[in-house]
Amino acid sequence: MSMSHSTYSEQIREVTFALIQMSCGTDPDENREKAVTKIRMAAEQGAQVMVLQELFASQYFCFTEDYDHFGLAETIPGTSTRTFSELAKELGVVIVASLFEKRAQGLYHNTAVVIDADGEMVGMYRKMHIPDDPGYYEKFYFTPGDLGYKVFPTRFGRIGVLICWDQWYPEAARLTALKGADVLVYPTAIGWAQSQDPATNDEQHQAWHTIQRSHAVANGIPILSVNRVGVEGDMQFWGQSFACNAFGKVLCQASEGKEEILIQPINYSQSDAYRIHWPFLRDRRIDSYHPITKRFLDDES
Repeated sequence: MSMSHSTYSEQIREVTFALIQMSCGTDPDENREKAVTKIRMAAEQGAQVMVLQELFASQYFCFTEDYDHFGLAETIPGTSTRTFSELAKELGVVIVASLFEKRAQGLYHNTAVVIDADGEMVGMYRKMHIPDDPGYYEKFYFTPGDLGYKVFPTRFGRIGVLICWDQWYPEAARLTALKGADVLVYPTAIGWAQSQDPATNDEQHQAWHTIQRSHAVANGIPILSVNRVGVEGDMQFWGQSFACNAFGKVLCQASEGKEEILIQPINYSQSDAYRIHWPFLRDRRIDSYHPITKRFLDDES
């Protein structure tokens, strides 16, 4: 494979990931410095790919529709990309960082950047599915992504990136997998309202966990999800960042309430083995899927 960044070897079979689960304060510089510190710690433990949670540089601000929060946005390239480019080059690691992007005056996105181990930015993914629910008023802030589904060739594999609300859509996982991703990562910010009862909390967490493991099974691809922790506004972010293999087996999972760095080797070669024995991609009836592009199918569709 010819690349303008680091050389990706097709012979790579196992890569060590760091899932960096953080709490966030109100100062973006302090949050950024915390992330840098944790990336350094992860590198010392042998991690080669660092994945940060969604919108790591600030507290989650979409609880309310507040024009002042647009002041948190940054350009790409900008402060965060410069910081992480220098760090990635110094440590020889890949970094996936989720940013509040100011694309132009009055135009903002929820964007993840992928920085290769030589310090060069491979590219970015703009969140495609934007929620608008109590506590998650993201449509007020973010324009839906216009870059499509992306896979980024890096020194340590072809990394597919989706963001939080994208987690619930099998179409997004499928299309990213079909583009040749070795692994799929989800920077995330999801939690419970503090007034919510434990049974509902458990039901929501189980659904979140199950849908992502299902993407792994259906596509024969490892998945990593990195969530934040801490109380922000009325929200208790539930953490529990996790990684599963290409058949949905949970390999590691963080706690509900503590900052943690999970160090997890991911075996890319397992995808071939699982896809051979469970040939879902072989048996797809692509000739029958045209109606999927419709909003809803009535009796005449």
